[in-house]
Amino acid sequence: MERDWENFLLPYEEAVKELKLKFRTLRSQFEKEGHCPIEFVTGRVKPVASIKEKMVRRQIREERLADDMEDIAGIRIMCQFVEDIYTVVDIIGKRSDMQIIEERDYIANQKPSGYRSYHIVVRYPVQLLDEQTNIKVEIQIRTLAMNFWATIEHSLGYKYRGMFPKELKERLARSAEAAFLLDNEMSSIREEIQEAQELFNNKIKFIEKGQPPSQFEMIKEYHDERKRS
Repeated sequence: MERDWENFLLPYEEAVKELKLKFRTLRSQFEKEGHCPIEFVTGRVKPVASIKEKMVRRQIREERLADDMEDIAGIRIMCQFVEDIYTVVDIIGKRSDMQIIEERDYIANQKPSGYRSYHIVVRYPVQLLDEQTNIKVEIQIRTLAMNFWATIEHSLGYKYRGMFPKELKERLARSAEAAFLLDNEMSSIREEIQEAQELFNNKIKFIEKGQPPSQFEMIKEYHDERKRS
């Protein structure tokens, strides 16, 4: 008998909705304080066809599906800098509304393919009509450069069914290193980037007030905010 997928996936869909809202709210709170480690947040529930394919590939029994497949519900958090990733990891670890049950640092320990990201599996409570259920959610935290590489590699994986030609495999590995070098270079000028972003945000504040700002006014506003913080 075919599983009732609609009812099975309902708590996963609810978890993705709630977690996207929570992390986006967190982003808004950070923006009011200054630098925000979260660039943007996405989420999805794995399609039924993908679940079935993975069950066959990983030899997961149907009765063990909720325990053994950790990424049915997935949240992806994008950051500007590598340092921001670890800031977000610390934030998640301190939260009381979810429990970390597994962490995999593919930044410090990249995959052979060149893939980098930080994966956290949490147990998250979802309140249904007449019960509370705890489900597993995988949270992937990565920089924009890491995400670009991973998205391209994932698309190519469908084309070649994971069996990349040798030359393409080598080029992907080189491009992964180039993406990580970009992240490192951006980290080295992080303070300059953040100062430029704050100046830009101050310009927007003046425009919203209906006053086109002079360069002096923007710089003064920026330094006044730095003193207050």
